[in-house]
Amino acid sequence: MTALRSVVRGCGSYLPAETLTNAELAKTVDTSDEWIVQRTGIRERHVAAPGEMTSDLAVAAARAALADAGMDASEIDLIVLATATPDYTFPATATTVQAALGITHGFAFDVQAVCSGFLYALTVADKFLISGQHRKALVIGAETFSRILDWTDRTTCVLFGDGAGAVVLEAQEQPGLASDRGLITSHLRSDGRHRGKLFVDGGPSSTGTVGHLRMEGREVFRHAVGMITDVIEAAFAATGESAESIDWFVPHQANRRIIDASASKLGIAPEKVVLTVDVHGNTSAASIPLALAAARHDGRIKDGDLVLLEAMGGGFTWGAALLRW
Repeated sequence: MTALRSVVRGCGSYLPAETLTNAELAKTVDTSDEWIVQRTGIRERHVAAPGEMTSDLAVAAARAALADAGMDASEIDLIVLATATPDYTFPATATTVQAALGITHGFAFDVQAVCSGFLYALTVADKFLISGQHRKALVIGAETFSRILDWTDRTTCVLFGDGAGAVVLEAQEQPGLASDRGLITSHLRSDGRHRGKLFVDGGPSSTGTVGHLRMEGREVFRHAVGMITDVIEAAFAATGESAESIDWFVPHQANRRIIDASASKLGIAPEKVVLTVDVHGNTSAASIPLALAAARHDGRIKDGDLVLLEAMGGGFTWGAALLRW
C-alpha cells in the first residue's frame, strides 16, 4: 500500500554578511569570549544590515533552496514561513516572499512558534501536501532577532543571531515502508504556563511597542532536556526507530550544553550531531534549516539518510520530527 509523503527536494540558507564575535561583544557589555563559549558554545553570530528585513533573508534562502531542487518558483503553490520577527504586524512576511519570488497563485502564511517554528511550519505544510490539495511547498525559517534584543543585557544579547533557511517539499508517492523518503512523523507540544520564562515584553495589543526579549535562562535549561527527550521518544515509539538507527541528529541550535545533554540522555552518538551554534548562535526558527543546509551541502546528509529534528522555544513550544532525505 503506497503512501503520499512530503519529500525534501532541496534546501538553502542565507546569513547576513556582518558577523559579530564574542570579542566584539565584550567591548560593549560585561562579558568575555571565554564566558560565552563555556556557557553556550557560541563564538560568533550574524547580524542583519540596516534595512535588511526578515523577508530579505527569507527570499535569499528560498531562492537557494529552489536552485538546489532544480525547480522554478512558479512550481510552488504553498509557502509556510516560520518567524517571530516579521517585517510588519501584517501582512504576513510569507506574502512578501511570495511576491518577491514572482508567485501569483497558491497561498502563503506565517507560523509563530518561536524556536520551534520551523518544525511547526514543516508539519503544517506536510498536512497540506499529503492531503493531495497541494504539490510543492516552500518551508522557511527566518529571523532578525537582533532587532528585539536588549544589547545591554549580557544574559540574552550574546545568544542570538540572524539568518534564514528553507526547504522545498514535494508530495510524492512512496511504497509505504519504513524506508520511505520524506517526513515520516512529527510530534508537537506547547504549554502556555511557561510564558514568563522566555518572552518579548512588547506587542501591538499590550504595549504598542516591539519590546525586547526576556529570558530566565536557568529555568529554560531546566525544562529543555526533559521536554526535548519526551517528543523524541514519542517519535521513536511511533516509528520503531531509535538513537542507533538514525543517521543524523539536527537539533535547534540554542545552546551547546542543552544539545550535548539531550544527545547524551537519548544515547545519540556525538558524531551524529550536527552543530552550527558556534558560528550562528541561536537563530530561532532559522536554526534547524540552517543546520540542515550546512550538513547537506558539505556532504554529511545523503539521500536515504534518516534525520531527527528537535526544537524548543518560547511559549513553551517544542517538537520533534523524523524525515528520510
